[in-house]
Amino acid sequence: MNVSHLGQATPPLRRLSELRGPAPQRSLDARALAALAANPGCRRRALLDAAGVDKPALARQLGRPAPFGQSPFAIRRGLQFESRLKRDGYAVLLDPLRRRLGVAADEASSPAVPDLLPAAAPAVRAERTLAALAEAAADPAAWTLLDHPMLRLDVAGSPAYLEPDALVVHAGRCTVVEIKSFPVLDGSADPAHVGAAARQAAVYVLALQEAAARLAGRPLSSDPYAVQELPGAPELTVLLVCPKDFSAQPVAVPVDVRRELATTRRQLSRMTRIEQLLAALPEGVTFDLARDDTGAPTRPVGELTEAVDAVPAAYAPECISTCELGFHCRAQARCAGAVEQLGRGVRGELGALRTVEEALAAAESGAAAGPEPEPAAESGLDEASERLAYAARLRAEALASAGGAR
Repeated sequence: MNVSHLGQATPPLRRLSELRGPAPQRSLDARALAALAANPGCRRRALLDAAGVDKPALARQLGRPAPFGQSPFAIRRGLQFESRLKRDGYAVLLDPLRRRLGVAADEASSPAVPDLLPAAAPAVRAERTLAALAEAAADPAAWTLLDHPMLRLDVAGSPAYLEPDALVVHAGRCTVVEIKSFPVLDGSADPAHVGAAARQAAVYVLALQEAAARLAGRPLSSDPYAVQELPGAPELTVLLVCPKDFSAQPVAVPVDVRRELATTRRQLSRMTRIEQLLAALPEGVTFDLARDDTGAPTRPVGELTEAVDAVPAAYAPECISTCELGFHCRAQARCAGAVEQLGRGVRGELGALRTVEEALAAAESGAAAGPEPEPAAESGLDEASERLAYAARLRAEALASAGGAR
């Protein structure tokens, strides 16, 4: 919903603005949304992203910055590659796309490239993109390229605005085009890079599916693997355009994102709505860094830590590489001795045991019980404690045998 039509912000949007303070709102991009979908139980990240909080600045002020992200060199290289693809009326980009999409050469020579109002606000750009997409999809013979369109996706009741590199609309359907600077060597690229790009592109496909359903006045199909037969509906295969063999020559690689799309839809549906997260916050909590006239944060670290800790997190070791607050949440988990620091698999296996201390105590009690302990039902141990105790006994026996052999 465009807030400007309301005269004033709705209460949730106003509260989110208060949480952020006077700092500019950070938009939730597809990469961040893919990471959020991978950990839908983390209320802390969901709320901070919905409020548009500058998480890198927040982490620095907390004293635990996250040293990850693209290097300036990689960003510059990507921008240079994308700029080259758009020269001479997108001629360099259109050739591999034409071959992959089966578009006749005479059609591909002069695509329509509508003005998507790049200087306008995200909500206005999203409306313009939707109108351009509907217009292009209405003509089956149209060959249209949408350069950096703006898509809207509602995440837990809060709007997120997403900007793919390009959309190609032909024969009434659209294809997501992602331009990446990693190379395709001998017809294949790094699987980790391709996987990350596929998860990111799946977010765009989901946003397009919802847009096509809205344009047609129909609900989104409950089957995430189903192909929408609607005007403007996206293909479930996206195109990655990358440098070929370290050259400046582009190559388009098709990537099926059905699995990533199904995962994204399932995970986002599990997220708690923003209104519930806001209702659970203590009165007066904000993440405002209180910057001075020079832009330097002045908020006391202890006060800011207390505000961040008021929102529950769902830490896992992989958060270190996907979330700017990963190091802060890891330090919290370590201080509390939480089993989450050992990984989701271990956390699931330990059941009701919530701390490392409890797990070690269960193991030690089993080791001290000897080779024939009481049954779990009689000793009061749950299943996880029984397994730990059994493992501790086996370890003790193995160490004793090794010592006797020497």
